Amino acid sequence: MKSLLNFLLRIHFLLLFILFEVFSIALLLNNNHFHKTRFVNFSRQFSGNFYEKIDDLKKYVSLTEENQRLTEENTRLLNILESTYKSDEIFFRSVNDTTLNQTYKYTSARIVNNSVNKKHNFLTLNKGNLQGLRPEMAVVSNGSIVGVVKGVSKNYSTVISLLNLDLKISAKVKKNGYFGSLSWDGKGYYSATLNEIPLHANIQAGDTIITSGYSSIYPEGILIGYIESFKEKSGSFFEIKIKLSTDFKNLSNVNVIGNLKQNEIVDIESQANKND
Repeated sequence: MKSLLNFLLRIHFLLLFILFEVFSIALLLNNNHFHKTRFVNFSRQFSGNFYEKIDDLKKYVSLTEENQRLTEENTRLLNILESTYKSDEIFFRSVNDTTLNQTYKYTSARIVNNSVNKKHNFLTLNKGNLQGLRPEMAVVSNGSIVGVVKGVSKNYSTVISLLNLDLKISAKVKKNGYFGSLSWDGKGYYSATLNEIPLHANIQAGDTIITSGYSSIYPEGILIGYIESFKEKSGSFFEIKIKLSTDFKNLSNVNVIGNLKQNEIVDIESQANKND
């Protein structure tokens, strides 16, 4: 103990210097928006690199399983119509939705970090603004909903997962079009809750739930899951338990969707809200 105290006395000036440096940096970040933004972007880049190294190590020790998955993925891609295929390693592939008069752009990305056991879960992708990703882009896997891009750095991005208490999605019953608000109930990675569906809506267990398209983020028709059970709530609406189609504990690759008309939609809706 005496040796430890002597050691601390010898380096106490260094410890004080480090303490003041940390305090000064904290004040700088809290009171300077530019430096705070640069620090956040650096943190995303650093954590993205760290998670990617960990992910590469995991894949190295499970090459057999990964090679099998890649073989199956290549087989699936070979069966896609040639006219709809274009490499999206860097560039987005555009798809016109003539029904809603919207144009979406798609690109693939790999998940390098994912959480499912928190109240506010996030994912990290290996692409960022250099590859065209922006906040408020939709993220899907095998045609099913995953989440929404939250923040981006040069080569990485964070995604707010559907398994996050802060995320709400406009969803509807596929067979009759009744729509409501879907959110995670925090009780498991396999289910969510759909509210605001009126009691006169004809629903039953097994009905398909999809995105409504009533937002500038998700296109209409993205699969969310299936009705597992429902009950009356507040005398006017159903509270519906949805079994999610996405297995959040078995995700590796995703597609990111950007709406080219998103800014126009947001601007016109903002003007309407101001006049309301």
